[in-house]
Amino acid sequence: MIDCLRSLLRPVSRLAGASAAMALAWSAGAWAQPVPSPAAAPSATVSASSMSSRVLACTACHGKEGRATPDGYFPRIAGKPAGYLANQLLNFRDGRRSYPQMTYLIEHLTDDYLREMAEHFAAQDLPYPPPPAPQAPAAALEQGRQLVQQGDAARRIPACVSCHGSAMAGVAPSIPGLLGLPRDYLNSQLGAWKTGQRRAHAPDCMADIARQLTPDDVSAVSAWLAAQPVAGGGKPARTLPAPMPARCGGVAEVPVAAASGAAR
Repeated sequence: MIDCLRSLLRPVSRLAGASAAMALAWSAGAWAQPVPSPAAAPSATVSASSMSSRVLACTACHGKEGRATPDGYFPRIAGKPAGYLANQLLNFRDGRRSYPQMTYLIEHLTDDYLREMAEHFAAQDLPYPPPPAPQAPAAALEQGRQLVQQGDAARRIPACVSCHGSAMAGVAPSIPGLLGLPRDYLNSQLGAWKTGQRRAHAPDCMADIARQLTPDDVSAVSAWLAAQPVAGGGKPARTLPAPMPARCGGVAEVPVAAASGAAR
């Protein structure tokens, strides 16, 4: 089954020129085969519709058009910032994130092809379903709300909104939104940051934050986030209203508060 899904991700159109033919052969996992000469390769343009057909392997888990559902495990990828999606595809391919099925699907795809996939899903403008009913007691939900909106300075835990935006919809081009995601997925990712199964380019600010969270914190934050409606269509903000509290790898374009930046 997974071999069938993997084959769907292979490019199906040839681009003019030897370099394009090589890129297509590499992404198909056929890089050991001879590359046709430019004269033998008919010119064609990769269209949006062809990309839609080639990412059907992604929709097998992430839902039609990448929209997912709040009661499943796999996250929504439709409408997420393109830079974030591209970074995660590269992280899976290069071993900074651990999920064997994902790695197997994309291990032979080039940087450019992964970015093209990311841009395809980022461009999807699809409505979010209403959130599920809260799955935790009121006290736990309040604990989660406080950590998301205010953080805990005594434990050096910044508020989630200070990086992910006041609407929790993320910030273009590289910071993801945290709403519209299943609670189980949020739990697993915070746990993966804590244990080192999920990593990012240094400085890995999420790993630093996750290690300060207790199991009760993780449960409370994920329960509160999963129960919130997504406002404004979930579109990522263009900028943060204030500098980020800490420097994070992969988001060099976002300003950082002077004290935190100096500390890093």
